[in-house]
Amino acid sequence: MIALVPRSAVQQGLRRARDMLDYANVTTVAAVLGCGRRTSAHDTVPFALWAAARHLGSFEEAFWATARAGGDVDTTSAIAGGVVAATERGAPPAAWLEATEALPEWLPAPSR
Repeated sequence: MIALVPRSAVQQGLRRARDMLDYANVTTVAAVLGCGRRTSAHDTVPFALWAAARHLGSFEEAFWATARAGGDVDTTSAIAGGVVAATERGAPPAAWLEATEALPEWLPAPSR
């Protein structure tokens, strides 16, 4: 799928992220890939997708991996969380969902 991304800093970052999937140290990966401190796609997307790929079965672990790195935490967590939540086992923890505000009545409830 990386080949579908135009030649760019984002594509280069995605290739690096793929090559770093065996790295477990979030700080090291964030230092190489970036974690949003520059607030640009090439500095957020590769790291967020690395975190999602490393933790596809656990929304909570993907979230904490992005949070530990610092940087643009809300963006990287949203990207990683969205990817993980789209998988069969990637729903946010029930306790987290119970602690959130209810959606507005005009918005249809998500189906699972």
